[in-house]
Amino acid sequence: MTYMQRVLLGFILLLVGFAALAQAVDPDAGEGGFAACRSALADEARSRGIPERIVSEALLSVRYQPRVIELDREQPEFRQSFAAYLRVRVSEARITTGRLMLASYPELWSRLLAEYGVPGRYLVAFWGLETNYGGYLGNMPTLDVLATLACDERRSSFFTEQLMTALGLLDREGLEPETLRGSWAGAMGHTQFMPSTWRDHAVDGDGDGRVDLWNSIPDAMTSAANYLSGLGWQPGERWGREVRLPEDFPYIQTGLDQRRPLAHWRDLGVRTASGAPIPNANLEGAILVPMGHRGPAFLVYSNFDAILEWNRSQSYAIAVGHLADRLIGGGGLAGGLPEVERSPARATIRALQERLIELGHDPGEPDGLMGPATRDALRDWQATAGRIADGYPDPDTLQMLGDL
Repeated sequence: MTYMQRVLLGFILLLVGFAALAQAVDPDAGEGGFAACRSALADEARSRGIPERIVSEALLSVRYQPRVIELDREQPEFRQSFAAYLRVRVSEARITTGRLMLASYPELWSRLLAEYGVPGRYLVAFWGLETNYGGYLGNMPTLDVLATLACDERRSSFFTEQLMTALGLLDREGLEPETLRGSWAGAMGHTQFMPSTWRDHAVDGDGDGRVDLWNSIPDAMTSAANYLSGLGWQPGERWGREVRLPEDFPYIQTGLDQRRPLAHWRDLGVRTASGAPIPNANLEGAILVPMGHRGPAFLVYSNFDAILEWNRSQSYAIAVGHLADRLIGGGGLAGGLPEVERSPARATIRALQERLIELGHDPGEPDGLMGPATRDALRDWQATAGRIADGYPDPDTLQMLGDL
């Protein structure tokens, strides 16, 4: 057998193993089904060299958490609009507390800027969005959470890897299993690191010889700066900015896949929120209109991509950038936020996707989620229909599509 054949066989066996883990427990089967999966996870851990002491004491004692599965299933149905999302996450209380945090650790922020190129305002913004500056770190037993999700078929392979990584951290860091507590999805500490992020990017920021993401702010913030640096953060550049678009702006050019030199946007009449010309810098940017042409517009740069690597939600990434700006005196959005609290239901978006397919556009597999492919397909249809091609499913657009 050749080397490549052995690699391929190993990969196939790994996939088979993950499939077996995922099928080992039916949520309706309760503890009985989970016990079988837990046993399979223990065998997997042993095969990876996890010490028997940790397998016996930490893994074989994990318990099934049905609430975790409920929360996981609820996420796709989340219907908060971008406007409602931003109002909650960039609130006056969060801005005030964030400014206090920024003023409380000046030496830490200066050091991290010098070492990693990440300004303190961004680290504080992540901190605020992730745990409200440590106000809520989550109190679910992390190993229980990871084992429960590893034994669920939806994302079994990902959470099996996270569980194995967490067990490895117990051995490497000398942690006690009961100290691992966090969110329902297995994220931990002030900045909500998954086990693999901890393993690859956590740093001892206070010099005491250990990493403590729960109780050491220097550890948590240094680790966050190291992580952002690894995600491609560009020192000296901002995340983006709110902009004003001219009335005749070609909205077909919006979206992250439509990056252009800033000179291009200047020529089209794009201006800053204050009405000044956008900088004549040697940068590329993309225009985002998360609530369509009636909502705010943003010009985002490469550091926006680094934020997206942390969390794939564009709403989250804009919230981080906007909060960071507010922490150093920036004002609210000049364009305001539409009074729209809810986004279309998942069933509505799925029907939209199916209709776009019937009309010859490609939104990807209909899943009820308004992702980039669906926005691109909707922009294409809007352009052919003579409508403003902003890729936003407003009520008029949904009604017109339904009537075709």
